[in-house]
Amino acid sequence: MIKHFHPKLTALVAGVCLASGLLGAGAQTARIVVTTDQPGHPISPTLWGIFFEDINLSADGGLYPELIRNRSFEDSTKPSFWTFSSADGGAATIETRAPLNSFNPHYLRIRDGGGFILENAGYWGMNIVSGEVYRLKLAARIEDEFSAPLTVKLLNSAGTELASGQISGLTRNWKYYSLELPAQGGDSNARLQITSSGPGGLCLDMVSLMPEKTWKGHGLRPDLAQAIADLHPAFMRFPGGNWVEGDDVAHMYHWKDTIGDIDSRTPLWNTWGYNTTQGLGFYEYLQLCEDLGAAPLLGINDGLALNGVSVPMGRMGQWVQDALDAIEYANGPTNTVWGGLRAQAGHPGPFNLKYMEIGNENGGPDYVQRWPLLANAIRAKYPEMQLIMTTDLRGRPYPQNPPPDIVDEHYYESPESLMRRSTQYDSYDRKGPKIFVGEYAVTEKAGLGNLRAAIGEAAFMTGMERNSDIVTLASYAPLYVNLNHRAWNPDLINFDSAHWYGIPSYYVQQMFSRNRGDFTLPISVESPKVESNVDRGAIGVGTWRTQAEFRDVQVTSPEGKLLFASDFTNGSGGWEKLGEGQWKVSAGSLQQTSDNDAVRAIAGDPSWTDYTLTLKARKLGGNEGFLILFHIANEEDKTWWNLGGWGNTQGAIQNGETIDAKPEYIETGVWYDLKLVVSGKHVKCYLDGRLVHDVDYESAAQVSSLYVCAAQDQSGGDLIVKVINTSAQSLPTRIDLLDAKNLTGTGTATVLTSENPGDENSLQNSMKVSPKTEAVNFSGASLTRSFPGNSFTVLRFQTRR
Repeated sequence: MIKHFHPKLTALVAGVCLASGLLGAGAQTARIVVTTDQPGHPISPTLWGIFFEDINLSADGGLYPELIRNRSFEDSTKPSFWTFSSADGGAATIETRAPLNSFNPHYLRIRDGGGFILENAGYWGMNIVSGEVYRLKLAARIEDEFSAPLTVKLLNSAGTELASGQISGLTRNWKYYSLELPAQGGDSNARLQITSSGPGGLCLDMVSLMPEKTWKGHGLRPDLAQAIADLHPAFMRFPGGNWVEGDDVAHMYHWKDTIGDIDSRTPLWNTWGYNTTQGLGFYEYLQLCEDLGAAPLLGINDGLALNGVSVPMGRMGQWVQDALDAIEYANGPTNTVWGGLRAQAGHPGPFNLKYMEIGNENGGPDYVQRWPLLANAIRAKYPEMQLIMTTDLRGRPYPQNPPPDIVDEHYYESPESLMRRSTQYDSYDRKGPKIFVGEYAVTEKAGLGNLRAAIGEAAFMTGMERNSDIVTLASYAPLYVNLNHRAWNPDLINFDSAHWYGIPSYYVQQMFSRNRGDFTLPISVESPKVESNVDRGAIGVGTWRTQAEFRDVQVTSPEGKLLFASDFTNGSGGWEKLGEGQWKVSAGSLQQTSDNDAVRAIAGDPSWTDYTLTLKARKLGGNEGFLILFHIANEEDKTWWNLGGWGNTQGAIQNGETIDAKPEYIETGVWYDLKLVVSGKHVKCYLDGRLVHDVDYESAAQVSSLYVCAAQDQSGGDLIVKVINTSAQSLPTRIDLLDAKNLTGTGTATVLTSENPGDENSLQNSMKVSPKTEAVNFSGASLTRSFPGNSFTVLRFQTRR
């Protein structure tokens, strides 16, 4: 038996919770020892928060409950998401000649001779609830002899009227009209209908339909807002993410475009594939933070866009001023320009903005220049601000001058990779900046958000909690997804027009935040290692925002037997295409010409274990190089050799984590000879005959059965022990509460588990994987409990005060 103690424990420094060592052969039990009379460092009160990014249509049609899609007709040069019909051949067109205002220059112009029907179904159906009131507001003006009133109806999916009203007195000048629509029936797939008759022209803009009932009266969808309130977040980072950077300079996020009346907010194309209304703006984010009791954490654009283009340093004055003005808007007195505008919006008191993050996943020379420019300017005027430095995903050193208060790290990996990260903060320099784990999630082998993914995240979170003297903030990402527009997977809260559910990871976040505790307690753990499966699987080729072609693919066994060969002379039969690619066979090559992410084609036998893969590859265009896949057991697997990744700057092995990253550049138009030799969990990669990687792609293949952390709740006196069992089997475990005083012998166990590690929640079965709480009774200061396989348990032991 190997018994592991953290060095902090031997030094009597509290706060240790360990993934444990390997028990003797055949051992089936484990032990947890909690030293209760040596509380360690305080647990950061801001540790568990949320990150809201406008991704997956999480704002418009989601948290921001606008029921009309394309309300300002800015989405395109056609009336997108609107349907128009006319009995006499009338037309509805998008015009810009005489707009409502310059911020939203497009409007709808209807020319009709007898009668028309204009409809909008919102974001895949409007959720109309019987007995609720809906407020329609629109701007209109007439042309020529048009004089008829507008009839407005809410219809269910069968066309039955749910509510109706009429707007009359239209004039030749733009004017707003409002209408209350009490619903006499309900449907989650309803639509808005506007009809009229008579000749002439009608112009419409800013057609908005909002429910009267919103969360705390502040304009948000009640169930989705309450879903995040129930997470008890200590902070909220907003508004992004890639959304802040924008596809290019023209589409960068600017908070000043998101305040004031909704008709003066300029819609903006979102990098995640849709136009945004900006109805959920800077003021609304700050109000949401206040309503949640969460500290606001604002991410600002640093002049760097996703396409790699940066704002010239000579033009960065606007970006610096915008950062300073944002702080004044959030915190400034009402006699300042921006503080006065906040007061006009309805909030004379400050919002107490304390955290500001400069950029998002940026690095390199451009960021090295911009960080001091922004940081020094902010600190000169607002020295109390906590400035967060972003880090890129290439592992490059971050700027040190001026030093950041906090550094943001992001991890999207496999369950086992996050488990192995549970100890990474043990050795971080306590004299350096604090750490914000601003984005993390299991994204490999996660399904649409399964139990196993949640278990991997929970194991990682034990490491963050016990190291919360340096990890002061952490947030899962992303937060929301509209089930009809999934641009990222998985996502914590899934919703449609009427309902929502949390994936198992949602409950992990909730269980940690509700049971944070005040001080860490030292722990030692003994438990078996989890035996890893033999790796096996097929092969594949792929691209990431790149066009490429592949030829002469061969797979041979270690004995030299030919297992597979494809020269594409008979097409691409036998290759399964995954992702949004554009594949074709040309001149003996398999070509992929789309610029989407994670485009793959796989072939071969999923039962293959050890083999050699050879092929030729050539880049045709795009941002990166090639993906050469191996040991692919199913469509979710993404174990690959990434050549020319990270903007064509590096090569590495990836298997839910990045391994052996090295500088690398793939030239366009050059054929490369590639060779992979796979043996167990070891891979050798050759580029034009040169060995570039020789690694175990699961360098620490085994993970521990138990990941544990402990804390003391000073207000109630409870001892809190969080236990994650990552193995497939139940594990009987002895728990010793050393030197515990005043135990009552009672407590609770809240357990998150399910029958299978791949189990997920859904709209039809929203609580399939959800926590259950039961009473715990014991005598003395010890007990034995069997922790189910793939489970997360929170034990709370009560004490007498």
